[in-house]
Amino acid sequence: MSYQTIIVGIAGGTGSGKTSVTKAIIEDLEKKGIHSILLEQDSYYKKNDHLTYEERVGLNYDHPDAIDFNLLEEHILSLKNGKSIEKPIYDFQVHNRVNETEHIEPANLIIVEGILVLAIPKIRDLFDAKIFVDTDDDERLLRRIERDLHERARSFESIKNQYINTVKPMHLEFVEPSKRYADVIIPRGKDNKVGIKMVASRLRYLFNHLEKK
Repeated sequence: MSYQTIIVGIAGGTGSGKTSVTKAIIEDLEKKGIHSILLEQDSYYKKNDHLTYEERVGLNYDHPDAIDFNLLEEHILSLKNGKSIEKPIYDFQVHNRVNETEHIEPANLIIVEGILVLAIPKIRDLFDAKIFVDTDDDERLLRRIERDLHERARSFESIKNQYINTVKPMHLEFVEPSKRYADVIIPRGKDNKVGIKMVASRLRYLFNHLEKK
């Protein structure tokens, strides 16, 4: 039996502010009593226990093959059908998924956030609303450097090499072209408070309409 849900995809390049935009939308909806589930693409990096730490460091984490999109699709569909899931947990310091999981109960609003969620047809086709957060490339790079230095304990050299070798090429090949599939583009990330309010307002409308069915 299908569960009444609204599924939203939020994409954008690394450092675009999509996580901040997602949090702002969720906070706005929570104030109106609308509970949502957040599935982060980063949680679904493939488990690579068979590789050494050095080998895991060298992987291309910005290519779609690095993500277990089959599991993400399975989890979205399970939640849509009113079933709970065990969401993976990824540790950025060891470059691997840990054994623990996070138990997630279904809700009427599911938000899926990540750089590639609009680039994968079978994931994109599950969304009732598709949002792309668009931010200047230089600003995105500076944000990524700051985040990886302070939150993920990476060295500047590793951040630089990863950006040049994989992040930028994959952005141009997969992320930027996926913008064409967005229903709404939010420029400037979290600073675009008008855009965020408009999206949150639309989701409230859809949710209220869903409740009346």
